[in-house]
This record gives sequence, C-alpha cells and structure tokens, in this order.
Amino acid sequence: MTMASNDGNLLLPPRPEDLISLDPDFGTRFMLFVDTEEEFDWTAPFTRTGHSVSALSGMARGQAYFAAAGIRPIYVTDYPVIDSDHAAAMMGQWVSDRMADIGAHLHPWVNPPHVEEVSAANSYAGYLPKAVEQAKLEALCQRIAERFGQRPVAYRAGRYGVGPNSARLLEDAGFIVDSSVRSRFDYSAQYGPDFRGFPLQPYWAGPDRTLIELPLSTAFVGLLKRGGEGLYRASQTVGLFAGALARGGLLSRVPLTPEGVPVAAAIMAIDALIDEAVPVLNFSFHSPTLEPGHTPYVRNAEDMNGFYRWWDIILNHLARRGVNPANLDEFVQSILPNGRACKAA
Repeated sequence: MTMASNDGNLLLPPRPEDLISLDPDFGTRFMLFVDTEEEFDWTAPFTRTGHSVSALSGMARGQAYFAAAGIRPIYVTDYPVIDSDHAAAMMGQWVSDRMADIGAHLHPWVNPPHVEEVSAANSYAGYLPKAVEQAKLEALCQRIAERFGQRPVAYRAGRYGVGPNSARLLEDAGFIVDSSVRSRFDYSAQYGPDFRGFPLQPYWAGPDRTLIELPLSTAFVGLLKRGGEGLYRASQTVGLFAGALARGGLLSRVPLTPEGVPVAAAIMAIDALIDEAVPVLNFSFHSPTLEPGHTPYVRNAEDMNGFYRWWDIILNHLARRGVNPANLDEFVQSILPNGRACKAA
C-alpha cells in the first residue's frame, strides 16, 4: 500500500513524517486497553435492546489483578456501561484512586441519538454520516463527563470502526489518543476498514497533529515471518494455504490479546514485536470476557482460570524481557508536539 497524506482520514496509512518517536528513556513498554462494553450475543444481528451490564464482579476481580501487577488499564467505555449507576460508581473509584483511566468506546447501535438504521454496515461508527458520528460521539463524551467530571481523552471505535471523518471529529472533541487502528487486519468483507499496510508504531493521525494513533499490536511469527504482511496476504488468496502455513509453524498472524490466542503464540508475538523495535506493545480484550458465559473466550470457570494463567505467564515473560507497563499519562508525556523524541516530565 502506498503511503500518502492521510489528511485526517484514518482509513489511509500515515506519511513517513507522521510517525512518532518516543523519548529513548521510555524504552519498550506495554499498555492495556479494555474494550468495556455491554454483554450481548455476538452471533446475533445487532439490536438496540437485549443487552445487559452484569459482568461487574468479574471486572472488579480483573482490576484488582492488574492493579496488583502495577498496570493501570485504560477502560474505553461505551454508553450502556457508563449509563449503569453500579458500573459508573465502581469505575469512578478506580479513577479517583488513579488505578485506571476511562476512555470512550462507541457502539453506534446502543449509543444515542438513535437515528440510523441498525445494521451490520452501520455498526461501524466511522461509516455513518459525519453529523451522526459526531452526535453519537458527543453524547458519549458528555455522559462520561457527567459520570467522572472530565471528558475522555482516549478512544477506540467499536469494531475498530473509524472512518474518513473520525480523526477530525476526535480532535475537535478533545481526544489525545486513538487506538482504533488494528494494523495488519482487514474488515472490508464485513463492511469495515482495511488496516493492512498500516504501521505498528504511534503516529499523528489528525490533520492538526494533536491526535496520536496508537495501533493495536499484531505480529507475524514463524519460520517465514520475515515474509511479513506480503506473504501473509498472498497466502490468504490460495485456498487452505494460510492454514497450512500456520499449522506448520511457518507463518501466523498473532494479535496481543488473551482472547483466542494461545500463550505460546503470544510470547512469540511479543518477541517478534521487540525485534521489530515496536515501542509500545498494545494489549487488549473485551470486558465481558472477565466473567464466564458472556464471550466465546471464557465460557466457564476453567476458562476463567485459564485467562489469568495466560496473564501470569505473559507478565512474567514481559518482565524477563525488560518490558514494563506504561499508563496513558506516561505514554503521552513521552511525545513532543513535533513528534521528536523528548524527555518525559
């Protein structure tokens, strides 16, 4: 994919001069974003009703675990969760204790104003008309401000669904960090964005260079990993070839998430990303996974125990590799407005 000026269009990769360098003292760090959302049937059509916000004890256990590990998660939070008195009070205490940060997570089908038809295509906020995307984003920001006394500065679109107007709207709304770009993934067959060819390192995403894009982290691993995205993309066009490469340990695409990713593969991905000199390893998962029965990844108590074993092993490996956690403030403070490496305050 040819690099071109994105002009604030998050569907286009950045220009080389938009790539951001961090303070050398920052080193290689990792961050955790939690897509904090209502529980719903992932296999059913999208609907404005039929969801719940009940995985709160699981969220509390998860927060305690990560806090004990010295991790300050960013809970990018959607409207039904923030509209729940119980959830808002619980998360508000975490923010007050400076043990977590709250960002915004836009699920258009459950976020007012409810003016669009509910459909698969309209589940990507960035593909809605600009005025509708802006109105939904502002409604979410105002509700978060009502709950926590301040507007959010971090954002992730539901379903990674940013579009051509998203960066400008996010800058205008006061956001500093977006983490919607899932580099090396293509959702165009599902009406969504194509992020193939996008970098893994942070870059200036908005036209005013005030919005930092922090892509989710995905590595290519295996004996043929040096073939990278080009080889992986080619393998997708040849029947069962991609599956054969993965089974043979030759080439796999591995995102940094405990959801559906074996721990051995995640360790290889961490090492591959360190080899690629990616400065921030960006982990993520969905909040309903923190309680059994809400997502395909944690169906029962055994799966739940496996989730925490995954993190035990991953955190130990990160420590051995000298990769420490970073919170949102530390990440932002490591960047100068002009993008050159700087000393954090």
